[in-house]
Amino acid sequence: MSGAVASVYDREMAELTIVPERSALINVDLQKCFVDTAADGLAVVDSVNGLAAACREAGVLVIHTRHVLRADGSNMGLLRDIPKIRDGLLNEGSESAAFHEALVLDERDVLLDKPRFGAFYGTDLELILRSRGIDTVIISGISTPVCCDTTAREANARDFRVLFLSDGTATTGPDGAQFHKATLEVLDGLFARVVAVDEVLRKIRRTAE
Repeated sequence: MSGAVASVYDREMAELTIVPERSALINVDLQKCFVDTAADGLAVVDSVNGLAAACREAGVLVIHTRHVLRADGSNMGLLRDIPKIRDGLLNEGSESAAFHEALVLDERDVLLDKPRFGAFYGTDLELILRSRGIDTVIISGISTPVCCDTTAREANARDFRVLFLSDGTATTGPDGAQFHKATLEVLDGLFARVVAVDEVLRKIRRTAE
C-alpha cells in the first residue's frame, strides 16, 4: 500500500461509528475446549458478556457461533487430519464442544453451529445478517488466528465492515501471544479495523443515550 493511499485510508478510518440496528456482535467459538486452553480465555468471556449486554440494550444483534461436527464423522472431512478433532473434541454432544458455562446466553441471541473454521462457510450467517440489513460485524472469541481471523476475512470478502476486538479475542497454545499480535497486525486496515472493547462500548452506549 503506497503512502498516499495509506494516508487517505487512515483519514477515512479515523472516526469509529456504530449504527446499532445495522450491526452484529459475533462471538466466535466460546466453547469449553477453547476457553479453558487460552491463557486469558475467561477474561475474554467476561469482556464479551459485558459487551453483549450493552449490545442487547442498544439493539445490536448478538450471535454466538460454535464449531461442532456430527459425532459419526460424516462432515469431518479434512479436519480428521487434526488428531484432537478426529478424537471427538468438537463432536456434537461432547462436553468439550459445549458453550463455556461462563458465557451468558440470552433468548434474544442467535446461536449458530458451524462445521468449519469460518462462521460463514456452511451456515446461514450471511442470510441472517442481510435479512436484518446488517452491514457491520464486531468479532470477538477464540482463537484469534484461526476461527476469528477466518470469519473476519470471510465477512470482508462479502463486503461487511469488520471491527475486530484486540482484547476481546484470545489464542490457545504456548505461542498464543505471538500469534495473536501477528494476526492483529495483518488484519488491521486490510480485512478489518482492530479496536478495543472499551472503544466499542463507548460508541454503543453513546448511541443508546
